[in-house]
Amino acid sequence: MTGRRTASLLSSWREWAAPVWIGCNFSAWSRLLISNRFAVHWTRWHYAVAYTFVSVINSALGLLQKIVFGRRVADTVIAEPPIFIIGHWRTGTTLLHELLVLDDRYIGPTGYQCIAPQHFLLTERLAPLTGFMVSKHRAMDNMDSSLLHPQEDEFVWIMQGQPSPYLTLAFPNRPPAHDRYLDLEQLTSRELEAWKRLLFRFVQQLYFRRRKTVVLKNPNHSFRIKALLDVFPQAKFIHIMRDPYVVYPSSIHLLKSLSRVHSLQRPTFEGVDERVLDTYVDLYRKVEEGRKLVDPSHFYELRYEDLISDPEGQLRSLYEHLDLGDFEQYLPRLRAYFADRVDYRTNSYELSAEQRAMVDEKWGEVLDRYGYRTAGDVDVDVDVRC
Repeated sequence: MTGRRTASLLSSWREWAAPVWIGCNFSAWSRLLISNRFAVHWTRWHYAVAYTFVSVINSALGLLQKIVFGRRVADTVIAEPPIFIIGHWRTGTTLLHELLVLDDRYIGPTGYQCIAPQHFLLTERLAPLTGFMVSKHRAMDNMDSSLLHPQEDEFVWIMQGQPSPYLTLAFPNRPPAHDRYLDLEQLTSRELEAWKRLLFRFVQQLYFRRRKTVVLKNPNHSFRIKALLDVFPQAKFIHIMRDPYVVYPSSIHLLKSLSRVHSLQRPTFEGVDERVLDTYVDLYRKVEEGRKLVDPSHFYELRYEDLISDPEGQLRSLYEHLDLGDFEQYLPRLRAYFADRVDYRTNSYELSAEQRAMVDEKWGEVLDRYGYRTAGDVDVDVDVRC
Protein backbone atom coordinates (compact mmCIF):
# COMPACT_ATOMS: atom_id res chain seq x y z
CA MET A 1 0.00 0.00 0.00
CA THR A 2 2.79 2.38 0.93
CA GLY A 3 4.65 1.56 -2.27
CA ARG A 4 1.62 2.33 -4.41
CA ARG A 5 1.03 5.60 -2.57
CA THR A 6 4.66 6.60 -3.05
CA ALA A 7 4.51 5.75 -6.76
CA SER A 8 1.35 7.82 -7.12
CA LEU A 9 2.95 10.81 -5.42
CA LEU A 10 6.02 10.54 -7.64
CA SER A 11 3.84 10.36 -10.72
CA SER A 12 1.91 13.46 -9.64
CA TRP A 13 5.18 15.29 -9.00
CA ARG A 14 6.49 14.43 -12.46
CA GLU A 15 3.34 15.79 -14.08
CA TRP A 16 3.16 18.98 -11.96
CA ALA A 17 3.64 22.22 -13.82
CA ALA A 18 3.80 25.84 -12.73
CA PRO A 19 1.85 28.48 -14.68
CA VAL A 20 3.87 30.13 -17.41
CA TRP A 21 3.72 33.60 -15.85
CA ILE A 22 6.85 32.90 -13.82
CA GLY A 23 8.91 34.51 -16.59
CA CYS A 24 7.22 37.92 -16.43
CA ASN A 25 9.21 40.98 -15.49
CA PHE A 26 7.76 43.19 -12.75
CA SER A 27 6.08 45.58 -15.16
CA ALA A 28 4.40 42.77 -17.13
CA TRP A 29 3.27 40.90 -14.02
CA SER A 30 1.90 43.93 -12.16
CA ARG A 31 0.09 45.12 -15.29
CA LEU A 32 -1.52 41.69 -15.71
CA LEU A 33 -2.82 41.70 -12.14
CA ILE A 34 -4.00 45.31 -12.16
CA SER A 35 -5.78 45.11 -15.51
CA ASN A 36 -7.70 42.08 -14.24
CA ARG A 37 -8.46 43.67 -10.87
CA PHE A 38 -6.49 41.02 -8.97
CA ALA A 39 -9.23 38.47 -9.70
CA VAL A 40 -7.02 35.60 -8.52
CA HIS A 41 -8.78 32.59 -7.06
CA TRP A 42 -7.77 31.92 -3.46
CA THR A 43 -6.24 28.57 -4.45
CA ARG A 44 -3.82 30.43 -6.75
CA TRP A 45 -2.73 33.27 -4.51
CA HIS A 46 0.50 31.48 -3.62
CA TYR A 47 1.48 31.83 -7.28
CA ALA A 48 0.57 35.53 -7.27
CA VAL A 49 2.73 36.21 -4.22
CA ALA A 50 5.67 34.09 -5.41
CA TYR A 51 5.63 35.51 -8.92
CA THR A 52 5.65 39.06 -7.62
CA PHE A 53 9.03 38.40 -6.01
CA VAL A 54 10.29 36.45 -9.03
CA SER A 55 9.21 39.24 -11.40
CA VAL A 56 11.51 41.68 -9.57
CA ILE A 57 14.39 39.24 -10.07
CA ASN A 58 13.49 38.87 -13.75
CA SER A 59 13.56 42.65 -14.17
CA ALA A 60 16.95 42.93 -12.46
CA LEU A 61 18.40 40.13 -14.58
CA GLY A 62 16.94 41.77 -17.67
CA LEU A 63 18.72 45.00 -16.87
CA LEU A 64 21.98 43.12 -16.24
CA GLN A 65 21.69 41.25 -19.56
CA LYS A 66 21.15 44.55 -21.35
CA ILE A 67 24.30 45.94 -19.77
CA VAL A 68 26.40 42.86 -20.55
CA PHE A 69 25.06 41.85 -23.95
CA GLY A 70 22.99 44.77 -25.21
CA ARG A 71 25.56 46.34 -27.50
CA ARG A 72 26.77 43.03 -28.95
CA VAL A 73 23.24 41.82 -29.65
CA ALA A 74 22.28 45.15 -31.24
CA ASP A 75 25.32 44.93 -33.53
CA THR A 76 24.47 41.37 -34.63
CA VAL A 77 23.55 41.09 -38.30
CA ILE A 78 21.00 38.34 -38.97
CA ALA A 79 22.61 36.80 -42.04
CA GLU A 80 19.87 34.22 -42.66
CA PRO A 81 16.22 35.32 -42.40
CA PRO A 82 14.05 33.17 -40.14
CA ILE A 83 11.63 30.44 -41.12
CA PHE A 84 8.09 30.74 -39.77
CA ILE A 85 5.92 27.67 -39.21
CA ILE A 86 2.28 28.69 -39.31
CA GLY A 87 -1.05 26.89 -39.09
CA HIS A 88 -3.97 26.48 -36.74
CA TRP A 89 -3.40 25.09 -33.26
CA ARG A 90 -3.31 21.27 -33.19
CA THR A 91 -2.44 20.91 -36.86
CA GLY A 92 1.09 19.60 -36.31
CA THR A 93 3.05 22.84 -35.96
CA THR A 94 4.93 21.56 -32.90
CA LEU A 95 5.86 18.30 -34.60
CA LEU A 96 7.13 20.14 -37.66
CA HIS A 97 9.11 22.52 -35.44
CA GLU A 98 10.82 19.64 -33.67
CA LEU A 99 11.58 17.90 -36.96
CA LEU A 100 13.22 20.95 -38.54
CA VAL A 101 15.46 21.77 -35.59
CA LEU A 102 16.82 18.23 -35.68
CA ASP A 103 18.91 19.62 -38.52
CA ASP A 104 21.94 21.20 -36.86
CA ARG A 105 21.90 24.01 -39.43
CA TYR A 106 18.73 25.36 -37.80
CA ILE A 107 17.70 26.36 -34.29
CA GLY A 108 14.37 26.93 -32.61
CA PRO A 109 13.89 28.85 -29.37
CA THR A 110 13.62 26.60 -26.35
CA GLY A 111 10.98 26.85 -23.67
CA TYR A 112 13.48 28.54 -21.39
CA GLN A 113 14.44 31.12 -24.00
CA CYS A 114 10.79 31.97 -24.64
CA ILE A 115 9.93 32.20 -20.94
CA ALA A 116 13.07 34.16 -20.06
CA PRO A 117 13.74 36.30 -23.15
CA GLN A 118 15.02 39.20 -21.07
CA HIS A 119 17.84 37.26 -19.41
CA PHE A 120 18.41 33.84 -21.04
CA LEU A 121 21.77 34.94 -22.45
CA LEU A 122 22.90 35.28 -18.83
CA THR A 123 21.05 32.41 -17.19
CA GLU A 124 20.49 29.73 -19.82
CA ARG A 125 22.99 27.36 -18.23
CA LEU A 126 20.70 27.22 -15.21
CA ALA A 127 17.74 26.00 -17.30
CA PRO A 128 18.17 22.31 -16.31
CA LEU A 129 17.77 23.32 -12.65
CA THR A 130 14.29 24.70 -13.38
CA GLY A 131 13.02 21.50 -14.95
CA PHE A 132 10.98 20.62 -11.87
CA MET A 133 8.55 23.43 -12.75
CA VAL A 134 7.51 21.77 -16.03
CA SER A 135 5.48 18.62 -16.55
CA LYS A 136 7.25 15.83 -18.42
CA HIS A 137 4.34 15.83 -20.86
CA ARG A 138 2.29 18.60 -22.38
CA ALA A 139 -1.01 19.46 -20.73
CA MET A 140 -3.09 18.61 -23.78
CA ASP A 141 -1.44 15.32 -24.86
CA ASN A 142 1.36 12.83 -24.21
CA MET A 143 4.06 14.66 -26.14
CA ASP A 144 7.34 15.10 -24.27
CA SER A 145 7.85 18.52 -22.73
CA SER A 146 10.67 20.39 -21.04
CA LEU A 147 12.20 23.85 -20.98
CA LEU A 148 14.81 22.58 -23.44
CA HIS A 149 12.27 21.56 -26.09
CA PRO A 150 11.45 23.98 -28.95
CA GLN A 151 8.69 26.35 -27.91
CA GLU A 152 6.24 28.86 -29.30
CA ASP A 153 7.61 32.40 -29.35
CA GLU A 154 4.33 34.15 -28.41
CA PHE A 155 5.44 34.11 -24.78
CA VAL A 156 8.33 36.46 -25.62
CA TRP A 157 5.94 39.42 -25.78
CA ILE A 158 4.02 38.40 -22.66
CA MET A 159 7.10 38.14 -20.44
CA GLN A 160 8.19 41.66 -21.37
CA GLY A 161 4.85 43.36 -20.87
CA GLN A 162 3.55 43.43 -24.44
CA PRO A 163 -0.12 42.50 -24.98
CA SER A 164 -0.97 39.10 -26.44
CA PRO A 165 -4.17 37.09 -26.93
CA TYR A 166 -2.58 34.42 -24.72
CA LEU A 167 -2.97 36.67 -21.68
CA THR A 168 -6.58 35.47 -21.64
CA LEU A 169 -5.24 32.19 -20.25
CA ALA A 170 -4.42 33.93 -16.97
CA PHE A 171 -7.98 35.13 -16.38
CA PRO A 172 -10.17 33.06 -18.72
CA ASN A 173 -13.43 33.96 -16.96
CA ARG A 174 -13.02 37.61 -17.86
CA PRO A 175 -13.76 38.98 -21.36
CA PRO A 176 -11.06 38.09 -23.92
CA ALA A 177 -8.25 40.60 -23.84
CA HIS A 178 -5.94 41.97 -26.50
CA ASP A 179 -7.60 40.42 -29.54
CA ARG A 180 -6.17 43.39 -31.48
CA TYR A 181 -2.79 41.71 -31.10
CA LEU A 182 -3.87 38.66 -33.07
CA ASP A 183 -3.69 40.10 -36.59
CA LEU A 184 -2.11 43.44 -35.51
CA GLU A 185 -4.18 45.38 -38.06
CA GLN A 186 -5.88 47.61 -35.49
CA LEU A 187 -2.70 48.61 -33.67
CA THR A 188 -1.44 52.16 -33.72
CA SER A 189 1.83 52.73 -35.55
CA ARG A 190 3.58 53.04 -32.19
CA GLU A 191 2.10 49.78 -30.89
CA LEU A 192 3.00 47.95 -34.08
CA GLU A 193 6.59 49.18 -34.04
CA ALA A 194 6.96 48.06 -30.42
CA TRP A 195 5.70 44.60 -31.39
CA LYS A 196 8.07 44.36 -34.36
CA ARG A 197 10.99 45.59 -32.29
CA LEU A 198 10.60 42.76 -29.77
CA LEU A 199 10.41 40.18 -32.55
CA PHE A 200 13.56 41.47 -34.23
CA ARG A 201 15.44 41.67 -30.92
CA PHE A 202 14.51 38.11 -29.96
CA VAL A 203 15.69 36.73 -33.31
CA GLN A 204 18.87 38.77 -32.89
CA GLN A 205 19.45 37.21 -29.47
CA LEU A 206 18.99 33.70 -30.84
CA TYR A 207 21.24 34.37 -33.80
CA PHE A 208 23.86 36.01 -31.58
CA ARG A 209 23.88 32.88 -29.41
CA ARG A 210 24.13 30.23 -32.14
CA ARG A 211 24.72 31.90 -35.55
CA LYS A 212 22.22 29.58 -37.23
CA THR A 213 18.96 30.09 -39.11
CA VAL A 214 16.12 30.58 -36.62
CA VAL A 215 12.93 28.56 -37.01
CA LEU A 216 9.91 30.04 -35.23
CA LYS A 217 6.62 28.25 -34.68
CA ASN A 218 3.57 30.22 -33.61
CA PRO A 219 -0.05 29.67 -34.73
CA ASN A 220 -0.74 33.35 -33.98
CA HIS A 221 1.72 34.27 -36.73
CA SER A 222 -0.75 32.80 -39.24
CA PHE A 223 -2.59 36.12 -38.85
CA ARG A 224 0.54 38.25 -39.12
CA ILE A 225 2.30 37.39 -42.38
CA LYS A 226 2.28 41.01 -43.55
CA ALA A 227 3.88 42.26 -40.32
CA LEU A 228 6.44 39.44 -40.34
CA LEU A 229 7.46 40.38 -43.88
CA ASP A 230 7.86 43.99 -42.79
CA VAL A 231 10.47 42.83 -40.29
CA PHE A 232 12.04 40.05 -42.39
CA PRO A 233 11.27 40.61 -46.12
CA GLN A 234 13.10 37.40 -47.14
CA ALA A 235 11.50 35.17 -44.51
CA LYS A 236 10.27 31.72 -45.49
CA PHE A 237 6.92 30.27 -44.43
CA ILE A 238 5.71 26.71 -43.92
CA HIS A 239 1.96 26.26 -43.54
CA ILE A 240 0.71 22.94 -42.19
CA MET A 241 -2.94 21.92 -42.51
CA ARG A 242 -4.89 19.14 -40.79
CA ASP A 243 -8.33 17.51 -40.96
CA PRO A 244 -10.72 20.12 -39.49
CA TYR A 245 -12.90 17.40 -37.99
CA VAL A 246 -9.88 16.49 -35.87
CA VAL A 247 -8.74 20.04 -35.21
CA TYR A 248 -12.09 21.16 -33.76
CA PRO A 249 -12.33 18.82 -30.72
CA SER A 250 -8.58 18.85 -30.24
CA SER A 251 -8.49 22.67 -30.11
CA ILE A 252 -11.25 22.75 -27.51
CA HIS A 253 -9.33 20.21 -25.45
CA LEU A 254 -6.18 22.32 -25.84
CA LEU A 255 -7.80 25.51 -24.53
CA LYS A 256 -9.34 23.74 -21.57
CA SER A 257 -6.10 21.95 -20.69
CA LEU A 258 -4.00 25.12 -20.87
CA SER A 259 -6.54 27.05 -18.81
CA ARG A 260 -6.46 24.44 -16.07
CA VAL A 261 -2.67 24.70 -15.82
CA HIS A 262 -2.04 28.40 -16.40
CA SER A 263 -5.20 30.11 -15.15
CA LEU A 264 -5.12 32.22 -12.02
CA GLN A 265 -8.84 31.53 -11.71
CA ARG A 266 -10.98 28.40 -11.79
CA PRO A 267 -11.98 28.43 -15.46
CA THR A 268 -15.63 27.98 -16.43
CA PHE A 269 -14.83 27.47 -20.15
CA GLU A 270 -17.76 29.61 -21.17
CA GLY A 271 -17.72 30.35 -24.91
CA VAL A 272 -14.75 28.11 -25.72
CA ASP A 273 -16.52 26.21 -28.53
CA GLU A 274 -17.68 29.39 -30.24
CA ARG A 275 -14.25 30.98 -29.94
CA VAL A 276 -12.61 28.01 -31.66
CA LEU A 277 -15.15 28.08 -34.47
CA ASP A 278 -14.76 31.81 -35.12
CA THR A 279 -10.97 31.99 -34.79
CA TYR A 280 -10.51 29.16 -37.28
CA VAL A 281 -12.36 31.01 -40.03
CA ASP A 282 -10.41 34.22 -39.41
CA LEU A 283 -7.09 32.38 -39.39
CA TYR A 284 -7.53 30.78 -42.80
CA ARG A 285 -8.76 34.04 -44.27
CA LYS A 286 -5.54 35.73 -43.09
CA VAL A 287 -3.36 32.87 -44.34
CA GLU A 288 -4.86 33.22 -47.82
CA GLU A 289 -4.35 36.98 -47.74
CA GLY A 290 -0.81 36.67 -46.45
CA ARG A 291 0.44 34.03 -48.84
CA LYS A 292 -0.22 36.41 -51.77
CA LEU A 293 2.42 38.71 -50.29
CA VAL A 294 5.10 36.02 -50.14
CA ASP A 295 7.40 34.97 -52.97
CA PRO A 296 6.02 31.52 -53.99
CA SER A 297 9.50 30.06 -53.62
CA HIS A 298 9.41 31.12 -49.96
CA PHE A 299 6.04 29.57 -49.11
CA TYR A 300 5.40 25.84 -48.71
CA GLU A 301 2.20 24.11 -47.69
CA LEU A 302 1.68 20.52 -46.57
CA ARG A 303 -0.91 18.35 -44.89
CA TYR A 304 -0.33 16.74 -41.51
CA GLU A 305 -1.70 13.42 -42.70
CA ASP A 306 0.83 13.34 -45.54
CA LEU A 307 3.67 14.26 -43.19
CA ILE A 308 2.81 11.38 -40.86
CA SER A 309 2.37 8.82 -43.64
CA ASP A 310 5.52 9.83 -45.52
CA PRO A 311 7.77 12.08 -43.43
CA GLU A 312 10.84 11.54 -45.58
CA GLY A 313 9.07 12.31 -48.83
CA GLN A 314 7.24 15.34 -47.48
CA LEU A 315 10.28 16.88 -45.85
CA ARG A 316 12.45 16.18 -48.88
CA SER A 317 9.97 18.16 -50.99
CA LEU A 318 9.92 20.93 -48.38
CA TYR A 319 13.72 21.14 -48.37
CA GLU A 320 13.85 21.32 -52.16
CA HIS A 321 11.12 23.95 -52.49
CA LEU A 322 12.51 26.28 -49.82
CA ASP A 323 16.16 25.52 -50.64
CA LEU A 324 16.97 24.48 -47.07
CA GLY A 325 20.16 22.60 -47.86
CA ASP A 326 21.34 19.01 -48.23
CA PHE A 327 18.47 16.75 -47.15
CA GLU A 328 20.65 13.63 -47.03
CA GLN A 329 22.76 15.19 -44.27
CA TYR A 330 19.60 15.60 -42.20
CA LEU A 331 17.93 12.27 -43.02
CA PRO A 332 19.61 10.05 -40.36
CA ARG A 333 18.37 12.31 -37.54
CA LEU A 334 14.87 12.35 -39.01
CA ARG A 335 14.77 8.55 -39.11
CA ALA A 336 16.09 8.29 -35.56
CA TYR A 337 13.40 10.69 -34.30
CA PHE A 338 10.55 8.53 -35.58
CA ALA A 339 12.24 5.30 -34.53
CA ASP A 340 12.34 6.57 -30.94
CA ARG A 341 8.63 7.45 -30.95
CA VAL A 342 6.89 4.42 -32.38
CA ASP A 343 4.95 3.91 -29.12
CA TYR A 344 3.12 7.25 -29.08
CA ARG A 345 -0.46 7.00 -27.86
CA THR A 346 -3.24 9.02 -29.43
CA ASN A 347 -6.05 10.96 -27.81
CA SER A 348 -9.50 9.91 -28.98
CA TYR A 349 -12.57 12.15 -29.20
CA GLU A 350 -16.07 11.33 -30.38
CA LEU A 351 -17.42 14.01 -32.67
CA SER A 352 -21.19 14.26 -32.24
CA ALA A 353 -23.57 14.86 -35.13
CA GLU A 354 -24.27 18.34 -33.77
CA GLN A 355 -20.58 19.23 -33.56
CA ARG A 356 -20.01 17.86 -37.03
CA ALA A 357 -22.86 19.97 -38.38
CA MET A 358 -21.31 23.08 -36.81
CA VAL A 359 -17.96 22.33 -38.44
CA ASP A 360 -19.66 21.78 -41.80
CA GLU A 361 -21.54 25.06 -41.50
CA LYS A 362 -18.80 27.29 -40.09
CA TRP A 363 -15.76 25.79 -41.79
CA GLY A 364 -17.26 24.64 -45.09
CA GLU A 365 -15.08 26.86 -47.24
CA VAL A 366 -11.90 25.52 -45.68
CA LEU A 367 -13.15 21.94 -45.84
CA ASP A 368 -13.71 22.30 -49.56
CA ARG A 369 -10.50 24.22 -50.22
CA TYR A 370 -8.32 21.52 -48.73
CA GLY A 371 -10.44 18.51 -49.66
CA TYR A 372 -11.42 17.45 -46.15
CA ARG A 373 -15.21 17.31 -46.41
CA THR A 374 -16.54 13.82 -45.62
CA ALA A 375 -19.89 12.37 -44.62
CA GLY A 376 -21.20 10.55 -41.55
CA ASP A 377 -20.34 10.51 -37.84
CA VAL A 378 -16.75 9.74 -36.93
CA ASP A 379 -14.71 8.83 -33.92
CA VAL A 380 -11.71 11.14 -34.04
CA ASP A 381 -8.29 9.85 -33.12
CA VAL A 382 -6.08 12.84 -32.42
CA ASP A 383 -2.38 12.14 -32.75
CA VAL A 384 -0.36 13.54 -29.86
CA ARG A 385 2.36 14.89 -32.14
CA CYS A 386 0.84 18.30 -32.77
